[in-house]
Amino acid sequence: MESNHKGILHKHRPSIFILIAIMTLFYGCGVTVKYSFTGASTKGLSTFSVPFFQNRAPIVQPGLSQALTDGLIDKCKAQTSLKYTTSTADANFEGEITDYNTRPLSVAADAQAATNRFTISVRMKFTNAIDPTLSFEQTFSRYEDYSSNLDLSAVEQDLSNQIVDMLIEDIFNQAFVNW
Repeated sequence: MESNHKGILHKHRPSIFILIAIMTLFYGCGVTVKYSFTGASTKGLSTFSVPFFQNRAPIVQPGLSQALTDGLIDKCKAQTSLKYTTSTADANFEGEITDYNTRPLSVAADAQAATNRFTISVRMKFTNAIDPTLSFEQTFSRYEDYSSNLDLSAVEQDLSNQIVDMLIEDIFNQAFVNW
């Protein structure tokens, strides 16, 4: 039985030595490698801030500002190693809701709307204090279509949540995913 174990160790000895050599190379040279499964790059940044989103849309939906603010904070906390601060940070997001509306999209044969489009737009200013070339000012707009047979109040909360998620993803990607 003992000779079997020695045979197995002897058989895999070159693989073990190669593994140890690779580990020593990376760790011994002081090389730090950061991997991000999201593709987010926060090089040089250590903090971020997201002041409360003001709602300047013609139609003000209660809770939308809070949902966008909290959602962006949660996204940055979950997908980066940046620390949240309420003061000026290395990465600063400033946003305002500029549009919140629903409009007819397509018309049926009887001249009635068949599909409506629900849209939310956000004006965003992102400031990267470490690398100003990555700063931007941009309006992000997302929509969801729904049947005109449905009353907006019946689908508004679900559609709003979906659109907020898409807007947060777009803003985050523009700020940190430099593909």
